[in-house]
Amino acid sequence: MNYHIKNVLFAFTACLLAVTSNITMANELDINDTSDTNLKIHFLGTGSPIPLTSRFGPSILIQAGDQYLLFDGGRGAIQRIYSLGIPFPKIDKLFITHLHSDHTVGIPDIFLTSWVRGRKTPFEVWGPEGTTHLMNGIRSAFEYDIKIRIDQNDGSNIKIHDIDEGIIYDKDELQVIAFQVDHGPVKPAFGYRINYKGKSVLLSGDTRYDENLIKYAKDVDVIVHEVASTSDNMANAMPMTQKIVDIHTTPEEAGKIFALINPKLAIYSHIVLFDVSDDELVRKTNKNYQGPLLVANDLMTVSINDNGYNIMQNNIYKD
Repeated sequence: MNYHIKNVLFAFTACLLAVTSNITMANELDINDTSDTNLKIHFLGTGSPIPLTSRFGPSILIQAGDQYLLFDGGRGAIQRIYSLGIPFPKIDKLFITHLHSDHTVGIPDIFLTSWVRGRKTPFEVWGPEGTTHLMNGIRSAFEYDIKIRIDQNDGSNIKIHDIDEGIIYDKDELQVIAFQVDHGPVKPAFGYRINYKGKSVLLSGDTRYDENLIKYAKDVDVIVHEVASTSDNMANAMPMTQKIVDIHTTPEEAGKIFALINPKLAIYSHIVLFDVSDDELVRKTNKNYQGPLLVANDLMTVSINDNGYNIMQNNIYKD
């Protein structure tokens, strides 16, 4: 395996464990190369509802050949797409895990900016019950802006699918499977498995420890899982933090999931920590799992290839 790292902004050894490799330059991994058969995971936002500038709201862009699938639209996703240099007209498919605002607040910007900047095809959206209501509301809220634009085309239209569990997208060897997860009172909530030319990644969505997720993660190459943790001091001082953790997955629980699945790489994204450091997060996970583990950062790209995977960290502050 080769691991490509550019403009590293974090302690790499604390984020990627149980892996030995030669670290080479990131410019050997071309983000916009659509000719290969790799399955690429672009982490646009890895954070929580807290409006950090280092970790934007949850959003992941999957690239398979010349297809781009966006999963969730958290705060700042369109800025991260711009920083990666991905053409806006490519952003025409969105999959929503659930309707919490931290996963949806960036959708109007994604929808409108990708249209104004060149997308001429309808914006297609898949999500749980309520997605149709959400997207129609966004379209209605910006109706005035849409109708006064000079270039009127189909890009301002939205095609919406309220989904159930099962295969929801299948085109040119790229398949998306939705499965239900347990996010406490938020029902339905979904995770997604993406298969492409013999490669696979599973996105957990927001969930507690969930047997259904484990079932759908069988033989997956890479799992991207949310995580939440609070220190005892914080839980005592602010009991709400423990209530938040209770509808998510703790690092100890995630470690059990990773050990059962045995992926080539386990990755944390949508990281919700209260008085817990990344180092502590890794140590808590290692109680039950000692395999390859990555704590993702915004604008990190993981490319799954025939021999394993490559990792690249892009410059967060690129304009």
